[in-house]
Amino acid sequence: MSVHYANKHVTNGCDIKPSIAIEPPKITIGGHPDEFYTLVMTDPDAPSPSEPTMREWVHWIVTDIPGCSSVARGKEVLGYVGPRPPVGIHRYILVLFRQNAPMQGILQPPVARAHFCTRVFAHQLDLGTPVATVYFNAHKEPANRKY
Repeated sequence: MSVHYANKHVTNGCDIKPSIAIEPPKITIGGHPDEFYTLVMTDPDAPSPSEPTMREWVHWIVTDIPGCSSVARGKEVLGYVGPRPPVGIHRYILVLFRQNAPMQGILQPPVARAHFCTRVFAHQLDLGTPVATVYFNAHKEPANRKY
């Protein structure tokens, strides 16, 4: 899985400014063209790393992504919301699962973004273990002040 925000390649632990992550990242995946994949993006540090009472906050869910293609070719189940950490350094985790079969619209979006659990989600859909993961860090950017 290759993830890019603008011209920045996302590698584990790199810093991404929320201002360049307003739009969904460009993601390409490997695999076989006749297989399908599911992508989940979460923030395990919401609302703050010291008190993650909303863990995990889900930012994005895309299913039925054909192998050897772009996530843009999948079905967006939950629309993308970029990183907006209110305080501290937050981790944003992208997890890719191989599906056993196409979802074909059977999946409904979660009722709330807070308290999502990737593990439970994967278990309910029989997705097994992740085939790829990457995470990045982000923190609140200072506001531009006009004097």
